[in-house]
Parts: sequence; structure tokens; C-alpha cells
Amino acid sequence: MSVSIKDVAARANVSPATVSRALAGGQVSAALRAKVEEAVKATGYRPNLSARRLRSQESQTIGLIVADISNPFFTAVARAVEDEAYKAGLRVILCNTDENPEKEALYLQLMEEERVTGVIFAPTRATVGKLAKRQFNFPMVLIDRAEPGSGQDAVVLDNAGAAALLVEHLRDRGYRRIEGLFGNASTTGVERRLGYEEAMRRFGLTPSARFIPPSIKAAEEEVAGWFKRGPAPEAVIASNGLLLMGVVRALRAAGKSMPDDLAVAGFDNESWTDLIGPGLTVIEQPVATMGRTAMQLLLERLEEPDAPLRKMVLGGRCLTRGSTTGRARP
Repeated sequence: MSVSIKDVAARANVSPATVSRALAGGQVSAALRAKVEEAVKATGYRPNLSARRLRSQESQTIGLIVADISNPFFTAVARAVEDEAYKAGLRVILCNTDENPEKEALYLQLMEEERVTGVIFAPTRATVGKLAKRQFNFPMVLIDRAEPGSGQDAVVLDNAGAAALLVEHLRDRGYRRIEGLFGNASTTGVERRLGYEEAMRRFGLTPSARFIPPSIKAAEEEVAGWFKRGPAPEAVIASNGLLLMGVVRALRAAGKSMPDDLAVAGFDNESWTDLIGPGLTVIEQPVATMGRTAMQLLLERLEEPDAPLRKMVLGGRCLTRGSTTGRARP
């Protein structure tokens, strides 16, 4: 059996990422580098061509293609990826697609022209299903968004499970007419809607969900319409931080309050969510872990290009705050 980078890591009692970093000339101590080199000799490890490419590539660069850098979720992802890339001695090219498939195609072409070592990508629904049909000259890891058959390693949240957690939380506090607002550009919105609808039916409730553009403005307009037309739902679940902010802005513009006029729950524990009104109930995603894991998968794919594909599904945590209290029923 061939010796892998994991065998070297076990021998040196360090992580595979540390071995990759040391072999790539990244920032590690002299003692740690010597320890890794000793483990390489002891195991007889021979880096494969992809690993050699990682060390010899002139640019020593990876691409990070995100959907919307103004979304704090992707800002945090970018920070985590950049931190790990720096440790591995790699630079990052950051591209923002604005959920636009044409820009995605443009930036993927750019990555090929720049001969990047690898790419971490958060694709739209329109693009993710086409990735398996294309051959790239670099490995790719999907982050936040993936679907079966996309042909790439991936790191995602358990989106359906997280949406179901919010439904259960609202139902336990007496809410029955629970509306769902879901972004229409990504697989994430689809998965969260499915989790919401399944949980609503399981509890004997009637789902009422809308796919809308994943923007503050779209959510503002949707919620404003509820109060103009009436009756508004008792509660709403917003599937990302931008939609959540739009809901809050619409409430403020209409002179309404949480949770008396509308209970509000959503995704992403951003810094402002515990400062608004009574605080917003949210699903906290392990964003930093997602970014670090994506970088780890990319390094390992470089070392073992023929290894089986991996999809890492991480759990979210429901943080309960005042935006969903005050309607408890027996």
C-alpha cells in the first residue's frame, strides 16, 4: 500500500494540513519542519504530482468564488479561508459573483487562466448542476452550496435540519401560522425550504413559503405587503442574513414590533442580531469551521487526487432570543 500524507501526519503527531504546510514551504517552526521531514523519511512518503504542483506553482494561489461578499456569512467564510491559506503558504484571489451565473463562468475561466492551485466555490443553483460536466485543471471544493452528483468535495450546513429546528422552536411557543422566506438563487434556499415544509407538515401545520431574491429589498417588500393586505402571519423564518435584515426593516417602517406583531427567526448569528429590539432568534452556523474545513479538503485533495469524494455536513445551533417569545399556548 502507498504511504499517504495522513501516515506522515500520524508519525509526526501533527495534522495533515500541517504536513502540507511544511512540505509546501509554509510558515512553520524549524523544529516542526524537521519533525515532518523526519516522518517523511521514516514512512518513505513520496508526494504525488499534485502535491509537487502545489509546491512548485509559481503563483501559490487559490481562488475563492463567493455569491455575495456584502452578505456577512460570506465575509466570515472568506476570512476563515484566507487564514488557513496563509498558514499553508498560499495566497487567495477573491471573486464576487452577485449570484450571477455569467459572472461565475467568467471567474472560473479566470481561475484556469491564472493556473490557480485550487478553488473554493459557493455556486448558484444554475451552475452547481453543471459542474460535473466540466473538466477543470484544478481541484474544487464547494462551500455552503452543493447537490448530489456535482462531482466535487463539499462543506455544507445541515440546512433542512436547521430549518426544522426553527419550525419546532416556533411551534413549541404557540405559533401556528409560520411563513417562510427562502432565497431563490441557491441550493441552500431549496434545502431550507424542504426542511421547513417537512417540519410544518409533521406538526400538523400548513406550510406557506415563498422563494424570493436573496436581498434585503426583496424581504422588505414581501413583509410590507403582508401588513398592507393583511392578515400577516404570526411568525416568519428568513433563510439568510440579508432576508432577515429586510424583515426587520419592514417591521420598523410599518411601526410594528417583535414578537407582538410578528415573531421573527432566521439564519446567521451576525453581530447585529442580538442588538435589534429584543434580539433575534437565529441559527448560528459554524462559519469559521466551514471555511477551515473547505481549505483542509482542498489540501487533502491536492495530496490524494483520486480519493473518494467527501461531503462534510455540519450542524447549526438555535440561539433563542426575544423575537420569538410571548405567544406561548398550553
